[in-house]
Amino acid sequence: MRTYRRRRRGRVLFGSLLSLVMILAGLTIISYSMFGNPLSAYAARSAPDNTNMRLTVPAMARVHDVPVYNGPTTDEEDLNRGALHISSTGYPWQAGSNTYIAGHRLGYAGTGSFLLFYDLNKLHNGDEIIITDSNGTRYTYRVFRKVVVSPDNLSIMQPVPGKTVVSLQSCTLPTYTHRLVVQGELVSVS
Repeated sequence: MRTYRRRRRGRVLFGSLLSLVMILAGLTIISYSMFGNPLSAYAARSAPDNTNMRLTVPAMARVHDVPVYNGPTTDEEDLNRGALHISSTGYPWQAGSNTYIAGHRLGYAGTGSFLLFYDLNKLHNGDEIIITDSNGTRYTYRVFRKVVVSPDNLSIMQPVPGKTVVSLQSCTLPTYTHRLVVQGELVSVS
């Protein structure tokens, strides 16, 4: 009889542990989808009425509620007016996108481009980047990467696997030969 009871207790204990593991795994998945994934907050939302955006970077003195124009990489007119969203890249409301925004380090006096991204090199991991769409929805990102690339490196504009990101790009000083790119990962939508 003792042999039978030991086996039964082992089976009961194993079954209980397996049930507990399954319950914890289910709760983890549910809580991640509800609280841990910032994309779940707007996954069901539709795109805004238009693609107009505004950019705020609290750690950069000149970047507060700056209009972001849309255009191709060759759109010098809009780049000289301020920040330029490269139209071939994603938008904040698209899950898994890389919203790529360029701006001048020096720019032109008397325009929206003047010294706009001058302090881009001073951003650090954890600094906020905020994009507001035309409906007033705020997408808050946290800086996680700073990299210098050559002007012909277009791979930096591609989506980052498993993340929704914003990339801010400007020229390097003093030679302007390379591009400084600061990337932030989406952490909240409100």
